[in-house]
Amino acid sequence: MATNKKTDTRYRNFATVVYPESAPENWLEILGDEKIPTFISPLHDKDVNPGGEPKKLHYHVVVMFEGKKSQEQVAELFSSFGGVGVEIVKSIRGYARYLCHMDNPEKAQYDQGQVKCFGGADYPSVVGLAIDKYIAIKEMIIFCDETGIMSYSDLLQYCAEERFDWFRILCDSGTVVMKEYLKSKYWTYRHDD
Repeated sequence: MATNKKTDTRYRNFATVVYPESAPENWLEILGDEKIPTFISPLHDKDVNPGGEPKKLHYHVVVMFEGKKSQEQVAELFSSFGGVGVEIVKSIRGYARYLCHMDNPEKAQYDQGQVKCFGGADYPSVVGLAIDKYIAIKEMIIFCDETGIMSYSDLLQYCAEERFDWFRILCDSGTVVMKEYLKSKYWTYRHDD
């Protein structure tokens, strides 16, 4: 029995590339005015082609619509701010992590703190993996050892001002581990004298 069910070719998440040299000067403002949850990568200025020559400077942009859109609808939006191409994004976490090459150590690495977010998009919550918490706690322990920090309040203040990624982990679930570590470190220090 043949079915006449039409395949839905609309999606919620799409990506494009923006080349600063050919985009309107106010392309970020144009995109921001749309009020669509969006992530914009840091400027990819260290990427190289397989032959070793530098790639053209570019940004990756991913938009996340609340409802499904056709590629034609999205192409119209992308062209308004100089986006080149329309790519369907099947995994928002995977693509968001690609903005900084988080899972591609062979490629140039970019600072997650430089990802721009529009329309209420929350980059850290989208890219976060369970393992990231453990890696960050290890980094904090090493940092405390190297800097001599023994006070949780000093660590928390540093994180709030300098390392928001660590700060989020402390606020969400890492406080107990770091407080106990610093407490035992201080106890050991006091009793070694």
